[in-house]
Amino acid sequence: MKYTKIKNNSYNLHVIKTDKFKTITIQVNFKRETVKEEITARNMVVNMLCDSNSVYKTQRELEIATEELYNLFYNSTNYMSGKYNIMALEFTFLNEKYTEKGMLNKSIEFLYNIIFKPNIKDDAFDIDSYNISYNVLKDKIQSVKENPNYYARIRMLEELEKDSYISYRSIGYMEDLDNLDNKKLYDYYKSILDNDIIDIFVIGDVNASQIEKAINDKFKEINKPRESSDSHFIVPKKHRRFIKTVKEKQHINQSKLIIGCKIDNMTDFELRYVLNVYSFILGGSPDSKLFKNVREKHSLCYHISSSSSPLYSLFTINAGINKRDFRKTLRLIKKEINNMKKGKFTNDDIIKAKITYINSLKELEDNPGSIIGLYSGIEYLNSDTIDDRLLKINKVTLNDVKSLASKIHMDTVYLLEGDKREKKTR
Repeated sequence: MKYTKIKNNSYNLHVIKTDKFKTITIQVNFKRETVKEEITARNMVVNMLCDSNSVYKTQRELEIATEELYNLFYNSTNYMSGKYNIMALEFTFLNEKYTEKGMLNKSIEFLYNIIFKPNIKDDAFDIDSYNISYNVLKDKIQSVKENPNYYARIRMLEELEKDSYISYRSIGYMEDLDNLDNKKLYDYYKSILDNDIIDIFVIGDVNASQIEKAINDKFKEINKPRESSDSHFIVPKKHRRFIKTVKEKQHINQSKLIIGCKIDNMTDFELRYVLNVYSFILGGSPDSKLFKNVREKHSLCYHISSSSSPLYSLFTINAGINKRDFRKTLRLIKKEINNMKKGKFTNDDIIKAKITYINSLKELEDNPGSIIGLYSGIEYLNSDTIDDRLLKINKVTLNDVKSLASKIHMDTVYLLEGDKREKKTR
């Protein structure tokens, strides 16, 4: 793969040349620092752009257009990356080497229409399209509780650190949705084009100069200089001296236990490499300490695992349990966390973690979206290249993991209690 970064006055173009795929994927990212009250509007904007526009006024017209472009595929998402909110639109289409000459420009024309030609009437989004997107997002927001695992996690984060980036719901809020209208949303859309940091990632068997010209021709109306971004990483408040425990009831069979841990003063090496190894050993596999000793040995949960959030210096443990086993499960989890601090794991555990990490790196190169994710991490988070990662993960030692373990502190315990009759875990 050959990577080229081309800086424009208003956006950065990242071209990743590879002949590994028959497709070309273009991802356009609009990024700004997260404001809680704007999250809902950003979700609405991506919905509106992909629902219809002034060229393709209905979903059927959009479908016909994508079919004529050899089944061009597009989607969108709005997500939080540390202190920033990123609105991403992704387009994947066949390289014209496998279709017909001119399809590259036609596909980029479709991309242009999606982003820059929304369905506008009287200086506002078309009201019918607005109402469709409103109802779609309303249903998503109101159905959050229907996914107990997701709901328990966001509730734990809200209790862990209220009114901070960490606690914001990426899906948005009903009160903010109700405060919007089609005129306000169109004004906000225009502010995105005028002010957001814009990065365009292109991957495929492409010529960088050709792509640069094709993109510049369509993005020339974006001509306002942008400020550079700060670090995405967030330093949370100091962990609590006494663990906060919150319980909430819901009409579900299986209780959801989510534990949030804060990590003190990680080094860059710990954040990017040691934390991966620690998480794998403690709860990242069926061979992990939590799985073997809490689930298998003591039969206390339906499932248990751990995950890390380096951008927020957070470590999370997630388990499905019977509510009557809450205290016993929590006690055993604390014991396993303390055992990690005492170094009660082996070099074999570390080797298994490294092998899993290395295999996951190799899998990144099999998917265009994953490769874009890799290069966006380099751009936004100062991440290492794959070659550097392979070298550095192998430098992690038992003492590194033990040292990091001493910096991990349980802060918030959240239990979503099921009130239905519970079955045995085994």
